[in-house]
Amino acid sequence: MSTDQRLIEAAASLLDAGGQSAVTIRAVAQAVGMSHNVPYKHFKDRDALLRAIAIRDFTRLTGVFKEIRLGHAKPREKLEEALRLFISYGLDSPARYRLLFSDPDIAAQAGELEAAARQSFAEFANLVQECQTAQELPDVPTVELTGLIYASVHGLIDLQLGGRLRQEKGLSNAHQGVELLMKLLVPVQGAVEQRGVKTT
Repeated sequence: MSTDQRLIEAAASLLDAGGQSAVTIRAVAQAVGMSHNVPYKHFKDRDALLRAIAIRDFTRLTGVFKEIRLGHAKPREKLEEALRLFISYGLDSPARYRLLFSDPDIAAQAGELEAAARQSFAEFANLVQECQTAQELPDVPTVELTGLIYASVHGLIDLQLGGRLRQEKGLSNAHQGVELLMKLLVPVQGAVEQRGVKTT
């Protein structure tokens, strides 16, 4: 593992354990057994380290989505698996999830970070498009449908992380919400037939 990778791994561990406030250059240096000035030879500052974590995790998400897409399951099963893994990422690593999807400073950055985020979204969109091609999702613009699913999942994750999902309010967890969303997202003809109306 390169020095850059060691520093990113250490910073990610600190982020997971204590949030962004726990990520300092000195703490990262101590975690890898280096003097406090060594990380500056690899990363300009703390923000550069956080940016590197975000790039790494967006790239990993892209890899996960691609691996699922290249599998042998049915298109809708692939999409549902991707959604389950995405939710698990958000719930298991809330500080990293918020860094990627809730930090305005990260969202405003261009360059490699923006490219990594767009690639992750594009790979997820490929899963959505496969479902549409198989007539398992509504025939609407793929990017809009992907955006709707993405936004819905983010909202559910944020609500669960904030302790605001309650069964008495209809949903007890994000996974349950996504399962319901997928049941509702059916092609128009399929939705009509489910209501017992025959189409010609």
